[in-house]
Amino acid sequence: MREHNSTSSFSGTTDYTADCACLNFRKASRFITSLYDEYLRPVGLRATQLSLLMALEQTGSVTITSLAEVLLMDRTTLPRDLKPLERKGWVSITEGKDRRKRFIDLTPEGRDLLNRALPLWEQAQIRIQDYMGEDRYTGLLGQLSDIVKLNRQE
Repeated sequence: MREHNSTSSFSGTTDYTADCACLNFRKASRFITSLYDEYLRPVGLRATQLSLLMALEQTGSVTITSLAEVLLMDRTTLPRDLKPLERKGWVSITEGKDRRKRFIDLTPEGRDLLNRALPLWEQAQIRIQDYMGEDRYTGLLGQLSDIVKLNRQE
């Protein structure tokens, strides 16, 4: 790992807004999220909610802690994000034998919503893939996957 010792200040010639990975990832993330939100609006779902439903479809019944690990989310944030989905009947949250563990499941209503949302999600995917081109899109997904692996190395 490369170390960087710096005594520089913001008065230099570096364009920090252009060079900052965090800022640029967040900007791209906000745009992508709003694009998916636009496509998902007809079914009353937000991109962040769709991600949770998709993860539950993939994992099946799962603890909050396990789902948080899969999504790289803070374990204390996830229940707050799940509450609206539970209120709408799309997920169920039940206690396990050990009351400290709670399990999340996709309900039949949630699965139906997911099936109605997937064609809209596919339209958003196609828009991005068409804009970027297949090679760049595939490369981007690979690079993002590599960045996520960085988290697991710490």
